[in-house]
Amino acid sequence: MPFDRSHISTGLPGLDQVFTGLRAGDNVVWQVDSLDDYAAFVAPFCQWARSNGRRLIYFRFAKHRPLCEPSAAEVREVSPEAGFEAFITQIHDVIEEVGEDAFYVFDSMSDLSLERISDRMLGNFFVLTCPYLFTLNTIAYHVLLRNYHSFHASSPIAQTTQILVDVYNLRGQLYLHPRKVQHRYAPTMHMLHVWVGDDFRPVTESYITTEVLAQAPWASSTAGSGRVGPWTRTFQEAHAMLRAAERGQATAKQVDEARALTRRIGITRDERLAELADRYLTLEDILRIRQRILPSGLIGGKAVGMLLARRILNDQSARWATVLEPHDSFYIASENFYTYLVQNHVWLLRQQQKNSEKFLDGAAEARQRMFMGTFPEYMKERFQNMLDYFGNSPIIVRSSSLLEDAYGNTFAGKYDSVFCANQGPRHIRVDEFLQAVRRVYASSMSEEALIYRKERRVLHKDEQMALLVQRVSGARNGSLYFPHVAGVALSHNPYVWDKSIDPHAGVMRMVFGLGTRAVDRSDDDYTRVVALNAPTKRPEPSFDDVRRHAQRRVDVLDLETNQLASYDFVDVARRCPDLPLPMLASRDEELVRRAAERGQETFPWVLTFDQMLEKTAFAADMREMLHVLQEAYGSPVEMEFTLNFLHDGSYRINLLQCRPVTMALDGPFERPDRSHLGPEDIVMEARGAVVGQGRSAIIDRVIYVSPAAYSRLGDGQRHEVASVIGQLTRARDRGPAPAIMLLGPGRWGTSTPSLGVPVSWKAISPVSVLCEIVAMHADLVPDVSLGTHFFNGLIEMEILYVAVFPRGKDSLNVDYFERAPNRLATVLPDASRWAEVIRVIDPAEGAGAPRLHLCADPMDQSFLCYLKRG
Repeated sequence: MPFDRSHISTGLPGLDQVFTGLRAGDNVVWQVDSLDDYAAFVAPFCQWARSNGRRLIYFRFAKHRPLCEPSAAEVREVSPEAGFEAFITQIHDVIEEVGEDAFYVFDSMSDLSLERISDRMLGNFFVLTCPYLFTLNTIAYHVLLRNYHSFHASSPIAQTTQILVDVYNLRGQLYLHPRKVQHRYAPTMHMLHVWVGDDFRPVTESYITTEVLAQAPWASSTAGSGRVGPWTRTFQEAHAMLRAAERGQATAKQVDEARALTRRIGITRDERLAELADRYLTLEDILRIRQRILPSGLIGGKAVGMLLARRILNDQSARWATVLEPHDSFYIASENFYTYLVQNHVWLLRQQQKNSEKFLDGAAEARQRMFMGTFPEYMKERFQNMLDYFGNSPIIVRSSSLLEDAYGNTFAGKYDSVFCANQGPRHIRVDEFLQAVRRVYASSMSEEALIYRKERRVLHKDEQMALLVQRVSGARNGSLYFPHVAGVALSHNPYVWDKSIDPHAGVMRMVFGLGTRAVDRSDDDYTRVVALNAPTKRPEPSFDDVRRHAQRRVDVLDLETNQLASYDFVDVARRCPDLPLPMLASRDEELVRRAAERGQETFPWVLTFDQMLEKTAFAADMREMLHVLQEAYGSPVEMEFTLNFLHDGSYRINLLQCRPVTMALDGPFERPDRSHLGPEDIVMEARGAVVGQGRSAIIDRVIYVSPAAYSRLGDGQRHEVASVIGQLTRARDRGPAPAIMLLGPGRWGTSTPSLGVPVSWKAISPVSVLCEIVAMHADLVPDVSLGTHFFNGLIEMEILYVAVFPRGKDSLNVDYFERAPNRLATVLPDASRWAEVIRVIDPAEGAGAPRLHLCADPMDQSFLCYLKRG
């Protein structure tokens, strides 16, 4: 029969009078000291629903005794074990299935494991679920333990629910105190009521009211109340346990249990990172970390990696305490991100990520909302306090998501990190910081990040964004702020350009100034690549080549303009007279001689880092650090670092980040018999750079961009070519995905079309082999990009990288690529007008056609691509 929404009852007529009746859409939250007190209200509610033919759903998920019998309600069991995201999705799926006008009873959220539903996430649950139930005209009963949860749960619950009631039990007598009854009013509604028989009578005597309410601690509704929830309480109890152990009043087992719990709720739940954390982080370490967590939740993968690496090194040797620069980082925990999504109405848009067919739908709108979002006042207050601690020191806001820097998924370069010069009045610095947080949060919904998640098959996983806030390592030089050296180091060197180089010793990519030029693929400059067992050996054969390929631009924080800036090295060096230039650069005596012959003065320094590598233990320190970390992680690792020289000539290394790298190391593979190959069979041969896993393979398709034709195009046309390449690499014109070799002039993925083809990472990721032909202009050399986000993408996708110097020692059979049948118009008919520039070659096309094979040996820095007939 039709639902009569004009008459809905609690099952207790006297209580109906207190509330002036229940209304369709009401969520009723009961705050109790004992679930037995709550059960007294649930039983008549269920009886009324059953007697009046209403559909009653009981969500069962806690460990306490059942609140409804199966005969009284439809019991739907949901599991919180898979995490908050899966838990709330299960509940919402049931609500959607049941539809309008249903009645609901929920188990106690307070009974759930803290590891699954923390206070912040509990608040998010109500913000998302109560409005949903309201729109479906339901009635829902929820229960929480009073004064058990912090402001971060109680405030959003109070704001979201329609009815909020406190229940007290004094000597067996139940009292009821309505705290909120939305859109209803009666003169005695918000007074304390006593339950007598069938009536709920207002308590008019002050002494009774005082006696009842005084038995429970006063709970302020403000953030500064000092009332703590279970997350904070757990850390307080762990701290007490540690102090008790020091007095001999707690066992080692009890301390270890406290350590394990605090690790799970504050550090990480990732299985492999948790194993490392359990091995190296003590309870005292975790409690120290907690002091800098704002305000609750997990600190994310990047923060975990940095902290673990430092702990591992300090456990290995006390010497590292004198080598490593200390840090004073803060951690904006992951649950703040979820709250930000909920409060800025992004959560539903973000849910579409989980659908692999529609995962980009709504992403642009979500990013826009996140860029324009607002923060709760209590969070802004926490941020202000943190900025007061840092004063005017520059800081960096770095992504530290739950999945980031984990085994198998680095997310390198997929999320933003934002420098804050942190200058000026407090309100300006706060605004700058808030905008940095918004930008990092919004980057979680970037197309590149979402595509990466799909390719790594982690779209379905809970990906919350924590933030790592670090003081920028370096020093102020006039109005510029930067470190002397920054870079990235890998424990395994995949670029062995000389027989004397040991790949197991590791490799560094380093720059002068901020490390942005080391981790991002810079189109307008070069970096120093250092093999750690032979730090003075360079790929360049002469100083002329060294000069040509030395770093020319320096990234700094300009404290006058309050922004990240890039300046010529010469200008920076002249503005900063206190730099230890002899350690960082070499005098170019040839340049000095030529200038003297012309009667001119010149700046004689070239950034080489030679003296630093020859005269200090820096390279040896880095090699040992990487070795220790690789042993602990059980896999190759990548580390971001800075180095600063002190006035006495010593140095300090700041370990900024450490993550495991999924790097397939070379194994045996088949090599061709050169005696069976004629000159006409050799399609391409290169002697470096060859980066990736050694392999012998068959190429199904070649996508070749003609250097000659491409060089005649304008920049706009070159961007169009890049777009066509992206369509081709993902085209499936027949059968399964082909093994693709992408071959073209200059740097793939450049942002400068004059230097190469400006394709996106989305276009590059499906290919098997990426070849760069050094043919754009005479000065262009390939940048192997070791340690950059671009390089990490190649490694993770197991893409082989090859640079070809057709004018030098390498060979390139241009006739083969220019004369082979071009299938561009067949594969992509709309792109046929680009047939002169782009050639799509399927080598085995036609009966009896030879197949295109390749053999790549990174250890020998050799690459051979050849036709195998018969």
